[in-house]
Amino acid sequence: MEASRTMHLLHLTAGFSMLRQGGFERDMKELAPSSIGGAREEERISIAINADSIATWALGALNELAVQGLPMEIITDDQDFTQEWLRSGHVLGCVTTLKQALRGCKVAPLGAMNYVAVAAPAYAREHAPKGLTQHNFREMPFIAFNRKDDMQSEFVTAVFGLKRVMLRQLFVPSSEGQVRAVLAGWGVSVVLELLARGLLEQRQLVNMAPGHVLPIQLYWHCWNLASEVLDSLTAALTRAAACALEST
Repeated sequence: MEASRTMHLLHLTAGFSMLRQGGFERDMKELAPSSIGGAREEERISIAINADSIATWALGALNELAVQGLPMEIITDDQDFTQEWLRSGHVLGCVTTLKQALRGCKVAPLGAMNYVAVAAPAYAREHAPKGLTQHNFREMPFIAFNRKDDMQSEFVTAVFGLKRVMLRQLFVPSSEGQVRAVLAGWGVSVVLELLARGLLEQRQLVNMAPGHVLPIQLYWHCWNLASEVLDSLTAALTRAAACALEST
């Protein structure tokens, strides 16, 4: 495994060295919107990524490119809405749940993020000793990311075979913050299993719906251009996702 990771880093380093020999400079002038009539130091390669990916696997994927000097701007939004940033021309690529490529863009599957429902042990013992059921989920507050986030209701409808649910929700606009709120006993939350795995193993969190996982498929979209910068971003993200996410 370590040898595989080392080879991966060597691949990225070699690829980015080639960018800096000329392809990078050319791509930055062509791709960075601020390069048109703007100062050189303001040029950025902007991409949109959902918060859960940023909190787990995506920053590691981009680490080598950032260290080597690629000036990036990462915009965060719900995974169902990141494609709008690409559609509007504000970013060159995005991580999204949408499979269909926009005109002039290309798409690569990344894998699935698995989501589970968790709570603090003390909260579960007091409010739901038998876990989430059809009879108690309406009484418990669910901690969502923001008003765009439908992960909580999507999970509940899938588990109980319902068409639509109304949940009591609190909003904490941070992936790590949602987990901290759960640990503090604010309520239940459906969170990325990658974020909760260690805490579940340490029994600091409990799974409120054992055996139930909500997989969310992710895709990388970017402009369909002959660009070494975009090729390097695509390679970095797809390789990291192959290690961190579930294949589908």
